[in-house]
Amino acid sequence: MMKMTSPAELEKYRSSILEGIDSGRPSVSVCCGTGCSASGALEVVSAFERLLEEKGIQANINTKITGCHGFCEQGPLVLLSPGNRLYCKVTEEDVDDIIEETLLANRVVERLLFVDPVTGEKIEKEEEIPFYKKQLRLIFGDNGKMVPTDIRDYLSLGGYSALAKVLKGMGPQEVIQEIKNSRLRGRGGAGFPTGLKWESCDKAEGDIKYVICNADEGDPGCFQDRSLLEGNPHLVLEGMIIGAYAVGASQGYIYVRNEYPLAVKNFSTALEQAREMGLLGENILGSDFSFNIKVVRGGGAFVCGESSALITSIEGRIGEPRYKFVHAAEKGLWDRPTVLNNVKTWAAVPLIINRGAEWFSEIGTEQSKGTMIFSLTGKVNNTGLVEVPMGISLRELIFEIGGGILEGRKFKAVQTGGPSGGCIPEGLLNLPLDFEKLAEVGSMVGSGGMIVMDETTCMVDVAKYFLSFTQEESCGKCVPCREGGEHMLKILERITRGEGEERDLELLKEISDTMQCASLCALGKLAPNPVLTTLKYFPEEYLAHIKDKKCSAGVCKELIEYLIDPEACTGCGRCLKACPTGAISGEKEAVHILDQEQCIKCGNCMEVCRFDAVSVE
Repeated sequence: MMKMTSPAELEKYRSSILEGIDSGRPSVSVCCGTGCSASGALEVVSAFERLLEEKGIQANINTKITGCHGFCEQGPLVLLSPGNRLYCKVTEEDVDDIIEETLLANRVVERLLFVDPVTGEKIEKEEEIPFYKKQLRLIFGDNGKMVPTDIRDYLSLGGYSALAKVLKGMGPQEVIQEIKNSRLRGRGGAGFPTGLKWESCDKAEGDIKYVICNADEGDPGCFQDRSLLEGNPHLVLEGMIIGAYAVGASQGYIYVRNEYPLAVKNFSTALEQAREMGLLGENILGSDFSFNIKVVRGGGAFVCGESSALITSIEGRIGEPRYKFVHAAEKGLWDRPTVLNNVKTWAAVPLIINRGAEWFSEIGTEQSKGTMIFSLTGKVNNTGLVEVPMGISLRELIFEIGGGILEGRKFKAVQTGGPSGGCIPEGLLNLPLDFEKLAEVGSMVGSGGMIVMDETTCMVDVAKYFLSFTQEESCGKCVPCREGGEHMLKILERITRGEGEERDLELLKEISDTMQCASLCALGKLAPNPVLTTLKYFPEEYLAHIKDKKCSAGVCKELIEYLIDPEACTGCGRCLKACPTGAISGEKEAVHILDQEQCIKCGNCMEVCRFDAVSVE
């Protein structure tokens, strides 16, 4: 790998890479992101390598170990080209059939195709699968096309052409103006205009300035940032280098969760390769611009996703938020002007530079431009990472891309924005996804978490769960968050035990108001959102817990009883064997009896019964 000393030399090297690619050569891309790897993707890769060598055709097939393809529900995924065939839930035992049938005979292995949960149709091509069909994969689309640890793959897809364009003929002010014109907003939660943040840092006094990438992704069920760093680290790196050039920074930091070892490894490899090629370090591409990046691992504190706490942690102190009378763009890391953006925000920068601000600003809504990557999880058929234009409706995302609710159950709510986001009911499913519209109904875009809930979900229990998470993750520095969160949690625990009173509902609102007004950082200010939105949209569930001492979803153990219907019970004995406490008795082929005093309400009996003889009241 040679060092590039000018943008022209980089383009010449890119051309040589493209000339060496045999476009007619079959390619096998195996998703080896964290999710697919946990399901056996690495064993699938090993099987491909071994069998291709045994058959003497390894030189004829291009095997790629790629990052996450997004469709995590169906992993491990194998994408074959030409033809763009996608095989789902592939095991190492399937590899021989893929080689013999598809790669050598151009026939489809039917059992490995995606089966639409709604229509039952088998779909062969990736782009025709509903999960992918309505997406606009601008940032995430290259994940399945490249080996993340090979910079040549990134270059072959146009990588670092935005950086070359900037260093060849754009001044720092011109870059900032282009980002402003694109109207890109931060993808980490607050949605602050990126160009304005860069401009503030550029104008701030001081010779030393910093840029930081916030990859401390702590929301339960969120893994977009991790997957981008694992699958396309150079895209994020290129965005950071361009940002540093724009604001005049010579040092950058990426703050990554320590629980993301593959993301750390792949990004560190990208740093080494970029330095070796002259794309990072001293006199980048022969210019007078120099810039370096250091990887900092977070210690697992959720609060360090908050910008000021993250900065404090990088400085070597306890990761606690601080007052923001002065913004980080003016006084951030070590009191120097600092630009801090999320992984997805940095990843959007090269696209904007290459294609133009006008192109980017035509995507999305009037106030929310571009695309957003959501982690679609919960009680939905197709889970995974979804990149869609801002403004798409919740209904489209959940029922068309997501394939609807598991087992044909009824949709109940969706929480957007992570543990501090609001729970949105069925009546608002046509709501467009953008920063303002979600805020209007008590939720937020946040970092892109999205958890779908069905009729078996208790909304009071949901509020309790998310509040317990934010309360546990509170740094404890300010009283409203520390004491308010704990007191609210105790009230919710009482309600789910059937010990609540109607006046508790007003008390929850009062404490929420105080936390929102007086908490030091966004963790405390936003923590009440799940409680407030469930109170607003599902008041009947709270009243049922308080007045009737009932949990209609059958979740809150103190408020439910499992019953065996003597008319439906066949005496098969499955529930008896599944009961861990011996609460169920009865002879074979005779009606079984459930002793309520011994029952611990684990639900095993209901789960194993094949005759719907067990119910919950």
